[in-house]
Amino acid sequence: MLLPKISRQEDILRLAEEMKKWDLGEIRIMEVCGTHAMAIAKSGIKQILPENIHLISGPGCPVCVTPSGMMDEILRLSERDDVTITTYGDMIRVPGSVPGDNLQRRKALGAQVKIVYSAMDAVDFARENPGRKVVFLGCGFETTAPGTAAAVLEAAEQGIGNFYCLSMLKRVEPALRRLSSSEDFRVDGFLCPGHVATIIGEEGFHFLTDELGIPAVISGFEAGDIMTAVYLLVQQIAQAKPRLQNEYTRAVRPEGNPVAVRMMEKVFEPCPDIWRGLGLIPESGLKLREEYAAHDAIREFGIAPSDKEDVPGCRCGDVICGRIESKQCPLFGKACTPEHPVGPCMVSSEGSCAAAYKYM
Repeated sequence: MLLPKISRQEDILRLAEEMKKWDLGEIRIMEVCGTHAMAIAKSGIKQILPENIHLISGPGCPVCVTPSGMMDEILRLSERDDVTITTYGDMIRVPGSVPGDNLQRRKALGAQVKIVYSAMDAVDFARENPGRKVVFLGCGFETTAPGTAAAVLEAAEQGIGNFYCLSMLKRVEPALRRLSSSEDFRVDGFLCPGHVATIIGEEGFHFLTDELGIPAVISGFEAGDIMTAVYLLVQQIAQAKPRLQNEYTRAVRPEGNPVAVRMMEKVFEPCPDIWRGLGLIPESGLKLREEYAAHDAIREFGIAPSDKEDVPGCRCGDVICGRIESKQCPLFGKACTPEHPVGPCMVSSEGSCAAAYKYM
């Protein structure tokens, strides 16, 4: 670390003033974590940075990158009388390809939909309701994958045959590689997700600097963390020496969490997956291994998402790929609001559009 951790307002403002001294032209820094997107908006960091430094959002919100075709399949599954869908709260309001059609609406019409706080809650519900097929919507990145894996292992060990996992889990590295190879993509530095890094460690992000030559800093989530990380990125750019730095040393180790990684790899294996805004990316998803096929909702219910585009006018795909800012979407704050969301970026508590609407 080149700087001690900062937290006081005057220290944050001092770093902003120091960055104004560097004449580096336009700088684009991408965060790839929904928690970072919300923290940046809430703390007003964009407003105090020099005008030439732009913070843009990337595909860091797992709800947001879930494509419309998968949501359509989930809505179709909710029509079954013998199925209860268990899900984290954000997913309940994500629309499919038809505006306004989501799990919240389906629940009001009689579908069995239950919000849970963990994958283990879904396993418990399946144990207590043996007459129902309980499907857990496993959404997230490497952060939530170990917990989902633990739930599958618990169901298998306890013989809870009515528990199924619909894995929508995704891997960060393949998405960032795809994004970085896009012809219209230009980013000068990555603000790497601290949550994911606690699992896969610093080692999981070395490819950004070692192979792609893009400056990268793993950051925590307080305003001081983020401002320090941005300063370190700008310093790397000024020195023309890209490297991976870990600002979040209090939580992220070089090797990450090997126990969590082993559990994830025991239950899941990489597979191709569709990302909103990025399309089909090889090895970017996580599917259940053959040993746990009995708990695989995709196999049990024939889940086969199409590659349907977003609702006409919705530009969530462009927002999460950093092509435009939320306010540049023609629906933002008009047809699309948190009360009546058209796209998932306005639904999720980690969505870029929800953050921009609430704080900016």
